[in-house]
Amino acid sequence: MSQMGNKKRIGADAVEEKGWLRAHKWLILRRLSQFGILGLFLLGPLAGIWIVKGNLNYSYTLGVLPLTDPYVALQSLMTGHVPEKLGLIGVAIAVVFYLLVGGRVYCSWVCPVNVVTDAAGWLRDRLGIKGAGSLSARTRYWILGMTLIGSAVTGVVLWELINPVSMLHRGLIFGLGTAWMIVIAIFLFDLFVMSRGWCGRLCPVGAFYGLIGRWSPLRVTATKRAACNDCMDCFEVCPEPQVIRPALKGEEKGVGPVILAPSCTNCGRCIDVCSKGVFTFGLRTNNPVSTVAITAQSEAK
Repeated sequence: MSQMGNKKRIGADAVEEKGWLRAHKWLILRRLSQFGILGLFLLGPLAGIWIVKGNLNYSYTLGVLPLTDPYVALQSLMTGHVPEKLGLIGVAIAVVFYLLVGGRVYCSWVCPVNVVTDAAGWLRDRLGIKGAGSLSARTRYWILGMTLIGSAVTGVVLWELINPVSMLHRGLIFGLGTAWMIVIAIFLFDLFVMSRGWCGRLCPVGAFYGLIGRWSPLRVTATKRAACNDCMDCFEVCPEPQVIRPALKGEEKGVGPVILAPSCTNCGRCIDVCSKGVFTFGLRTNNPVSTVAITAQSEAK
């Protein structure tokens, strides 16, 4: 049998060790969160049940809780328009929340486009599509900067002209129309052109929330990395695989067991697929200095 035929699917060992449900725990919770949030927004216009009014840019829940997307608010400021008091309160609440839990949880737990890109990634794996276009992860930060500058120059909240999340929301309420083209284009891009290219290389929203959550206390930890068997399933499944390298069994100077990269989405994929229980959610303070670093410091004295 060929090497390809002998290769196990990513996470197969975790399913065998923990059972299917535990090996998909965080995936199930993420989907419940994504579809639950989307459902709350759609209940009003489609069923007349107004628990939440608005969309992911600005919403008002039960007539009490305002939430404003800080990225949209910043673009609005760049155009010269200051949000009203309720909008500013919504910005403050959103910023504090994402500062605490990690900004890029928006990408993995809230954004409905993540479901589309995950579907493309799943199909890409099943079809065995290899190779991809090459773009730096910094590209999204350049796009982020251009949207802010462009908003200031044009006086228009620029990203909202092409924001696939907003288009998907409007499309689900009023009929998808051209929104289908955007969603399908993102799906095909991730499927054939670049694995996880939209979220990991192009989307400025993820870049923005990564900056907000740079110092958030909630992190994925790998305190049991001594148990790692180097299967690399965590690396394969991670939408931002560069963040996991320091958390594998081999220690590097000054590297503790906590994944501190701001591009980590706190999605829990690595926890699900690990059969050895290496990963869990924890706090960035649980980040003791590497024993390698301690030894190196002692030798230097």
